[in-house]
Amino acid sequence: MAHANLLTPPSRIPPQTALQLSQKAPLVLSSAPTSSLAWPLSLLFSRETPETWAIHENLLLAALRTGDDAAARQILDRLTTRFGADNERMVALKGMYEEALAKDDKDLEKVFNDYEKVLKDDPTNMSVRKRRIAVLKSLGRTADAITALTVLVENSPTDAEAWAELSELYASTGAWGQAIFCLEEVLLIMPNAWSAHAQVATLHYLSSSTSVPALTLALRHFARAVELNDSYLRGYYGLKLVSQKLLPLLSESSGSKRNAEEDDIAPPKPQSVQKLEEIATAKLGEIVRQYSASKQGQSGYYEAEIIAARELLDRDGRAER
Repeated sequence: MAHANLLTPPSRIPPQTALQLSQKAPLVLSSAPTSSLAWPLSLLFSRETPETWAIHENLLLAALRTGDDAAARQILDRLTTRFGADNERMVALKGMYEEALAKDDKDLEKVFNDYEKVLKDDPTNMSVRKRRIAVLKSLGRTADAITALTVLVENSPTDAEAWAELSELYASTGAWGQAIFCLEEVLLIMPNAWSAHAQVATLHYLSSSTSVPALTLALRHFARAVELNDSYLRGYYGLKLVSQKLLPLLSESSGSKRNAEEDDIAPPKPQSVQKLEEIATAKLGEIVRQYSASKQGQSGYYEAEIIAARELLDRDGRAER
């Protein structure tokens, strides 16, 4: 379990961590970071720092995540007082608050219409544009969300977050080729993002888990992911899973005629794949043992990840027996 740090929360927050973060609301709200004195004396006696408002925003997101609407409202009011209701970021945060309070699709449609009004006055507000797409997803309007994201990346081609979101939407519809293309754009922007390498590997695997070319590409990206982060559990899990799928297919296809697609993607040698599978097995075993020996919350891994890794290793053990 990740540490509950309001300044730098983890990118993927499980419910328990979100709850730990939101429980810090009374402490943060008990002290006012800004002075009540008139300007310019307020500048001299203010306790605010750049980190102050990052903490407030992260606390707002955690409170919305856990349903603490009262604390979220107080934090939002404090942020609005500090930065103004017309601030681009504040408009988006207010919209997120209203999204969280929406009880049905009718309420979400109202939020969507409010976003439309904002964008009509200021088409360059990217924060609100992204929130509009989030509402489209919540309403189940996947095709409209894809169209909106396509327009967004056309106007902001270096927005890795938007490309990743578009990839996820394409994947949800089974459009594997488009999903992979979008994640390759992410890698052009962030070539050392190991999580993106793991995700594109996953998409190759899901697109065809019986295709040697697809599995070869998945293997390459999982290998790159663990090369960039040698403690990346998901990378080793994928590396082991893909290796196990690929080895028998390489044996079957060794004497068969290769098609045009396979000519473009040279398959790895079985010995190399076997070695990668052994490395992944050893590393997963090491991670599981370290997790079991560590104190709760000190390993840096989520319990669900460890359970999945243990089950994968156990399947090997049962197969040997």
